[in-house]
Amino acid sequence: MTGKDDGEDPQAWDVATRLIRGGLTRSPYGETAEALYLTQSFVYDTAEGADARFAGDEPGFVYSRYANPTVKMFEDRLALLEGAEACRATASGMAAVYMALMGLLRAGDHMIGAQAMFGSCRWILNNWAPRFGIDSTLAPGADIDAWRAAVKPNTKLLFIESPANPLVEITDIAAVCALAKEIGAKVVVDNVFATPLFQKPLELGADVVVYSATKHIDGQGRVLGGAILGSTALLDEAYRDLLRHTGPALSPFNAWVLLKGLETLDLRVGRQTETAGVLADRIAEHPKVVACRYPGRKDHPQYEIGQRQMTGAGTVIAFDLGSREAAFRFLNALQIVDISNNLGDAKSLATHPTTTTHRSMTEEQRLEIGLTPGWVRLSVGLEGVADLTRDVLRALDAA
Repeated sequence: MTGKDDGEDPQAWDVATRLIRGGLTRSPYGETAEALYLTQSFVYDTAEGADARFAGDEPGFVYSRYANPTVKMFEDRLALLEGAEACRATASGMAAVYMALMGLLRAGDHMIGAQAMFGSCRWILNNWAPRFGIDSTLAPGADIDAWRAAVKPNTKLLFIESPANPLVEITDIAAVCALAKEIGAKVVVDNVFATPLFQKPLELGADVVVYSATKHIDGQGRVLGGAILGSTALLDEAYRDLLRHTGPALSPFNAWVLLKGLETLDLRVGRQTETAGVLADRIAEHPKVVACRYPGRKDHPQYEIGQRQMTGAGTVIAFDLGSREAAFRFLNALQIVDISNNLGDAKSLATHPTTTTHRSMTEEQRLEIGLTPGWVRLSVGLEGVADLTRDVLRALDAA
């Protein structure tokens, strides 16, 4: 990292400064914006130099599948924001989740996950991991007694998504981490809904944090990306070789875009959260709405837990209109908000989880987490609050 004052400690910087300056490394040309190193490999002055670099005796880059200067700037900036020792970037959020889980597990191991999670995450636990002799149990995320009851002698990992997709269920991360320490298991937390601004799982006892950088970190619908964060020792032991040899590398171009996204993350998410709070209250008051879930509202089932571990309520609202037909009428009546399965974008997006993001789950599995066909997930963007309110209320009337 470069700076005019060598005495500056990045760890002491405010969040806004970390998001602008964290990880910044300039080339000899002294560019203002971060350099985009579009290269597959690197060259060496001598054969001896190549030998030393591949042996790890000499610092430097060898291949962009292993590491890249632009990607490293993104990793270093996100690690500084998260308060983590290290970060490893991946090509997508699901690549980060998959690698985070599989790097800590072996055949014969057992893991526990919260029932409420993204459909692809649940597919890994239910359909993919068993092919490699890894067993899993799903527990209600908010019920710590259920987590404890699910423990087996071979439980090695506990996986949390909080707030969870799509109904923003909140898990007591500190309580689950305390249980994990009792049994000698690791904890992986998907922190994408809370963002690194509003929740710090590592401070609550988690071992690994994962992100889909596709969401709020990019925040403008441009690129895919993911990240795994934790201690340097754990990331080296569990993920270094796995990431190198299986190849889920983040492209330098996407890393550069994500670096630019981080610069405005605080401003965007702060504004989106303010608007989401206003919209959640208006949605909850509407007579067509059966239920409304938003972490900032006192009627959220896990409101008190959220207040303890989150410093902001986030950008996502979930609400139940009672039937698929009503949900579709609402979505089709929107004129400003787009219908899309993404979230965390500058544009407000609404989706019907049952038929999109959680379609791969069986009806029985969806009912386990309370996901009936009437639920809609709304990701609040940066449009004017008056315009969004008018659009959403008009669509609710049509539902």
